[in-house]
Amino acid sequence: MTIEYLKRGKPEADRAEDDAKTRAVVEATLKDIETRGDAAIRELSEKFDNYSPASFRLSQQEIDDLIAQLSDRELADIKFAQKQVMNFARAQRASMTDIEVETLPGVILGHKNIPVQSVGCYVPGGKFPMVASAHMSVATASVAGVPRIIACTPPFQGKPNPAVIAAMHLGGAHEIYVMGGIQAIGAMALGTETIDPVHMLVGPGNAFVAEAKRQLFGRVGIDLFAGPTETMVIADETVDAEICATDLLGQAEHGYNSPCVLVTNSRKLAQDTLSEIDRLLGVLPTAGTAKVSWEEYGEVIVCDTYDEMLQVADDIASEHVQVMTDRDDWFLDNMTCYGALFLGPRTNVANGDKVIGTNHTLPTKKAGRYTGGLWVGKFLKTHSYQKVTTDEAATMIGEYGSRLCMLEGFVGHAEQCNVRVRRYGGKNVPYGEAAE
Repeated sequence: MTIEYLKRGKPEADRAEDDAKTRAVVEATLKDIETRGDAAIRELSEKFDNYSPASFRLSQQEIDDLIAQLSDRELADIKFAQKQVMNFARAQRASMTDIEVETLPGVILGHKNIPVQSVGCYVPGGKFPMVASAHMSVATASVAGVPRIIACTPPFQGKPNPAVIAAMHLGGAHEIYVMGGIQAIGAMALGTETIDPVHMLVGPGNAFVAEAKRQLFGRVGIDLFAGPTETMVIADETVDAEICATDLLGQAEHGYNSPCVLVTNSRKLAQDTLSEIDRLLGVLPTAGTAKVSWEEYGEVIVCDTYDEMLQVADDIASEHVQVMTDRDDWFLDNMTCYGALFLGPRTNVANGDKVIGTNHTLPTKKAGRYTGGLWVGKFLKTHSYQKVTTDEAATMIGEYGSRLCMLEGFVGHAEQCNVRVRRYGGKNVPYGEAAE
């Protein structure tokens, strides 16, 4: 087996040190928000965003005025993308049915899918106004039937971004706040004097947002760990260096710590892609960001076989995986750890991010090993119920239950079963003994 790195990113030890610094900052900031509420939120907003409005929550008039700043084409494009996301979310919701079955005569079991009752949706927007993230969280929560949806986004260049606010409003947000970073996550989860806390947090963000969600998990639910974006290109000689380099740098521009990895069985394609990346970094307007990500987090891995490519890809478990080979469906059939797949050269991650209809809030930092991305099902809780409707069933299940409880030493549990056996079966079971 030969797996060769033509380029490696920042060592894991250095990445771990960065993570530790982030953890400390987030912990102190969340404690401050919990202690001082709105005052802490305002200080953080002034410090990081230079933004201190009379109210962080937008009024309906402010929302209407912002939406009015968009052109007809911009508004139509937002509505088109939102429709694609909602259509797919509705199809997914339809696949999740409530069930009720009679598993034994007189024994009825079932489950209901109940929406989370309040959700806080974070929409990034400090560096780039992430209009699409509003569709992915707010609109999808709306399809799920969440009765209270609040949305937060940071100011963009000192003020609310009209397109992001439009997407939040059209997607179904009931409350919209202009605040970003740890302060937004803390305010939604912990609550303040003016913001009621939510039951669940969703949405992507930078390393500080992701860490804030991680620290708050348990006090509130979260969708998944969705930190700085990651992308992987799996390619063979059926495609060329231009398309590979473009797909890698297209995601590297997100931030300074966005891993981007090429996995290929073609040394020529690997070397050509390295050269093409250098060329594109000379002309890409966002090269200032993309170059740092590529230098510190970019990797090029050359394998001998498709099986090795599959092994490497599943081990890295990247958020976005662009597959451009002579056997794309083979990767679809065999890959097990990833955020989302983008199959074939006609497909690309940007389409998934913005418009095609799948959700772009996806697992990062290897979380694809144990969870998929945000989808309508994340906003639903599946709750089971049971009922016993006949004396015969109550007696029969009670006898089994009594004996199994005594097997574990739970006498009080056994008596819950025994009282039914005595009452509905007319059987004399001595107190504290197993039913026969």
